Amino acid sequence: MATVQEADAALLLLQDDLLGALTVYVIPETSPLLPQGVGVYIGKHRSAVMRGTQGPGDVLAAISARVQQIVQAMSFTTDSITTALSDRVPMDQLGTDTRRPFKSSLGYEITFSLLNPDPKSHDVHWDIEAAVNSYVQPFLDKLGSVANFSVDSQILYYAVLGVSPRFDKASSSFILSALSLPHVINPVEARLGSSATSLYPMLNFLLYVPERVHSPLYIQDKDGAAVGTNAFHSPRWGGIMVYNIDHPAPDKAPLPLRVDVDMVRVMEVFLAQLRLLFGISQVPLPEDFLLESPGNNGLTDWELDRLLWTRTVENIATVSTTLTSLAQLLDKIGNIVIKDDVASEVYHAVASAQTAMLELASGHLGSAFQASKEAVTSSERAFFDPSLLHLLYFPDDQKFAIYIPLFLPMAVPILLSLVKILREAKQSKKEPMKTD
Repeated sequence: MATVQEADAALLLLQDDLLGALTVYVIPETSPLLPQGVGVYIGKHRSAVMRGTQGPGDVLAAISARVQQIVQAMSFTTDSITTALSDRVPMDQLGTDTRRPFKSSLGYEITFSLLNPDPKSHDVHWDIEAAVNSYVQPFLDKLGSVANFSVDSQILYYAVLGVSPRFDKASSSFILSALSLPHVINPVEARLGSSATSLYPMLNFLLYVPERVHSPLYIQDKDGAAVGTNAFHSPRWGGIMVYNIDHPAPDKAPLPLRVDVDMVRVMEVFLAQLRLLFGISQVPLPEDFLLESPGNNGLTDWELDRLLWTRTVENIATVSTTLTSLAQLLDKIGNIVIKDDVASEVYHAVASAQTAMLELASGHLGSAFQASKEAVTSSERAFFDPSLLHLLYFPDDQKFAIYIPLFLPMAVPILLSLVKILREAKQSKKEPMKTD
């Protein structure tokens, strides 16, 4: 085999390819398989190739230390628990570069939106269906075991960002600074459609074509440097990319100007943002590590394993929190009656969570993740059961406050009648009995 990429594909046939598995191959130090200056190659699948060591010293100890570096990069470690449980960690205890990914869910809804605020000047065309099938769908297919996905698209006219860009005389362009980016989303979100009817989290990806009077438009980071992708993303919301157009002189091209969007450049940015939103980020690697690109799938096998580990831990923690909250709420209601099906869901959630932890400890990642999903589903069914909702949200003190004003007007005449009857009964006892 001429290249290490070919070797990685061939070695896949020799592996069990189990979820969570990791295989490290050690080759001679003088082997030409790895390029010059590369000590470790991490491929697309669940394997890595590293150079051996020769010479004085403990060879096994050196190899073991190298393997530990590989495991730290490719597998789920104790440091990953902080990211998995980021919702339960205060922000001041998280690193400055920590971005909260989307919470674990049974499904997600992805919406791609083209914003054309100036349709009189721009006739924008984008082949979003073909782009999704080529770039996004392979990535979602890899995540099919994690959650269900639905994808749709829309074009919004006269939709502006809501923030006036600053004109820069030096570059004859308009600038959106990092400080103004948080104010960009809210005005646009009102035009995207309500997510209130959605059962799952929504991921929004916006392609914004600037108005002719605000072109070209560039995004600057907090240091004042231009962002290479001219895009930014918001954790647990989505991403926005500004797509500039070369405008010819007004007398050379009639308006509206036809614009065919380069979907390759756009989808590369959106796919990178999609990875970040799911918490799939590249960890720092030593200089002699060579990391293979995930290719068209957008996700390597070992990145999928690490995501499954994270989601399994997060699901178990979610089940614990949900059942604890349910128990605390039910303890406050003394006369509550729990139906058998609710109790069955609670028992099933506890049993599934225990199974997930046992399978996770045994290294059975696939079965552990499935058990954790079942535990989350059962715990949510128990918590949101209709037979409990009216008791949870209407405790006894609120019931008295609601019903007393209704029954008090009826109770007053009844009480007065009872008092009158008692008085008449007492008077009848005091009167002497008449005799003939």
